[in-house]
Amino acid sequence: MFAVLKTGGKQYKVSSGDTLRVEKLAADAGEKVQFNDVLMLGGDTTVLGSPLVSGAAVQAEVIDQIKGDKVIHFVKRRRKHSSKRTKGHRQQLTLIRVTDILAEGADKSGVKAAIGAGSVTGAPAAAAPKAEKAAPKAEAPKADAAAGDDLTKITGVGPAAAKKLNDAGITSFAQLAEVDVDSFDAVKIKPEWTQQAKELAGK
Repeated sequence: MFAVLKTGGKQYKVSSGDTLRVEKLAADAGEKVQFNDVLMLGGDTTVLGSPLVSGAAVQAEVIDQIKGDKVIHFVKRRRKHSSKRTKGHRQQLTLIRVTDILAEGADKSGVKAAIGAGSVTGAPAAAAPKAEKAAPKAEAPKADAAAGDDLTKITGVGPAAAKKLNDAGITSFAQLAEVDVDSFDAVKIKPEWTQQAKELAGK
């Protein structure tokens, strides 16, 4: 009987008693581990998973934590003043011996799950709650039409000038029409503004 298991992003065809090297597992020498990602079982009858075979598992014993053969990575860049770089790498591996292939009803109690050394063995962290949608911004209250006139209708008076006029107490065309340009010091007012204000105020 054989099984095809998946671990460390790779697939392995194993039988009971086989020894193989897999990507490093979070286990010490002598510990038993169990691979629950079984893609296929073979023997008298073949069972294909979709994608995994339900209830199937492969148990193995960790023999040792080892390193793979050294790999040399050499880079040379042409036309870069003879730039060269050499790096060496030895992949960390786990040497295991397959002890049993369980077709169904795999008992996961007392056997450590085969988990990669870089994985978290605990339960998956709960997803962070989504931030609540920000409350819609309150719209600025619209100015009451009866409170004053739109001074920006006067040629040359923009929003900034209209604000200065309002701060000076001039909120209507009638008030602006009565302003004495020469003696009014609160804000600079052009003579043509008062003339247009008279026309808009109906005077």
